[in-house]
Amino acid sequence: MSRNPNRPLSPHLTIWKWGPHMAVSILHRVTGAGLATVGAAALVWWLAAAASGVDAYRTFAGWATSPFGIFIGVGLSWAFFQHLLSGLRHLVMDIGAGFELSTNKFWANITLVGAVLLTAGLWLLIFWSHL
Repeated sequence: MSRNPNRPLSPHLTIWKWGPHMAVSILHRVTGAGLATVGAAALVWWLAAAASGVDAYRTFAGWATSPFGIFIGVGLSWAFFQHLLSGLRHLVMDIGAGFELSTNKFWANITLVGAVLLTAGLWLLIFWSHL
């Protein structure tokens, strides 16, 4: 297949200047997939352990409260908040607002920072309630 030199090339990722709005869009897809796979696996394991008896639930609780389990929990909660805030941003854009470049970048940055702050607040609340 030969290319017609009179036709323009399609823009590629190397042409575009990366910005927070692009990162938020990609993160929305990644966090959705992560929540669907990792979150569903954790939910199924928790439900199966709860239905299987005390020993199975104790095993699950041991993994969930281990440093690795807490790492997974923090990652899932960040993914949840990132996906939630990004979804709300897209909802506002679906009604036709927020397309101006400065406004779009501002709310993309707020989405990124807000997800981190909400995750930190949730886990501070969780750890503080166990003191």
